[in-house]
Amino acid sequence: MKKEDCIFCKIANGEIPSKTLYEDEKFRVILDLGPATKGHALILPKEHFADLYELPEELAGEVMKTAKRMAEKLRDRLGCEGLNLVQNNGELAGQTVFHFHLHLIPRYRADGQKIGWKPGQPAEEELEETRKTITD
Repeated sequence: MKKEDCIFCKIANGEIPSKTLYEDEKFRVILDLGPATKGHALILPKEHFADLYELPEELAGEVMKTAKRMAEKLRDRLGCEGLNLVQNNGELAGQTVFHFHLHLIPRYRADGQKIGWKPGQPAEEELEETRKTITD
């Protein structure tokens, strides 16, 4: 199902033009208009899901298969030396368009991008408490 006021629904379904790299019955892969690096692409489901929490498990698996195929194409055609997959869920995590999408960001030596985080240093007890909270 599409959401009428969702720009990514409109792009994914061809109502708004895009620089499409790949399309099938479930997804459209487009170049990002504000790329982090050359070839930065987005995988957009044609159906509307606000985020990963709403995305059906089966479709999540298909997103990763599409990401794998596109990653190989980006590597082979653009000569990137690495690739980041970035997927944000919720405003606090940096999501700005509330239609599930997966970023494929090709990486090149000296591309100037810093995608990462500062590692924490939790105590063993804190790790164990977190593990129990998640698994119990």
